[in-house]
Amino acid sequence: MSGFVEKPEPVEVPGLTHLHTGKVRDLYQNAAGDLIMVASDRTSAYDWVLPTEIPDKGRVLTQLSLWWFDQLSDLAPHHVLSTDVPAGAPADWAGRTLVCTSLRMVPVECVARGYLAGSGLVEYRRSRTVCGLELPEGLTDGSELPTPIFTPATKAAVGDHDENVSFEETARQVGADVAAQLREATLAIYGRARDIARERGLILADTKFEFGFDERSGGEPVLTLADEVLTPDSSRYWPADQWEPGRAQPSFDKQFVRDWLTSPAAAWDRTGELPPPALPQEIVERTRAKYVEAYERLTGDSWS
Repeated sequence: MSGFVEKPEPVEVPGLTHLHTGKVRDLYQNAAGDLIMVASDRTSAYDWVLPTEIPDKGRVLTQLSLWWFDQLSDLAPHHVLSTDVPAGAPADWAGRTLVCTSLRMVPVECVARGYLAGSGLVEYRRSRTVCGLELPEGLTDGSELPTPIFTPATKAAVGDHDENVSFEETARQVGADVAAQLREATLAIYGRARDIARERGLILADTKFEFGFDERSGGEPVLTLADEVLTPDSSRYWPADQWEPGRAQPSFDKQFVRDWLTSPAAAWDRTGELPPPALPQEIVERTRAKYVEAYERLTGDSWS
């Protein structure tokens, strides 16, 4: 079983058409055809969208994405047009809303890995490869890779797993030229972001991007960075001063949530039929603090 424990009803806003309710974001379209992305405080784990929200999470994700779009603007155009809240929308949308160009999205999660962790570690232990790319012997949990690698995945619906695929399979699905563009852009952006994070005492172990083509000009479609970018929801950040290969690394994300759900305190069987329980307040507060800390360490600004 997986999906929403309690799927929210979309907010009705005059002049907006509701398109989709995702794990975190709600998508709308305005009369001009622009996409309106609203980041909620929902959180997900083990393919479930949980019944408990993390206060401020949507605003942190939105503001951090905006900061990163600015850092990367010379490497890749992005889809954000404005942060204006549409007329008639709830006041709570302030700070968590992006008005974006509607793109022809590429159905690929573009993942860059500089360190071995997560599903990459699982595959490496099985075959010494990640997405079919051969890696040297002797790597372990948290090891730095000899060079960053592009490891794409197919996009999954809410409640399903993304599936890692090879570059060759990506080229078969979207075309060789597009696949090559995705790989080049993904690794260039990862390299820039890794260096910026490193200056701030953080390791960017891996991250995923989404791209689409901007076709507004009527000329050659432009590959454009979309969705969120380099947030703790889409990236694995570790404190550099605590990095120690050979074990799971402390991270700036919802690891507190995952750890609690698999602990005896939760009394929840993630392989069973029942949905996960509500989170205790302590876990909510510690998770919120990690998101805020990531924002503050990366941007240098205080969260308010």
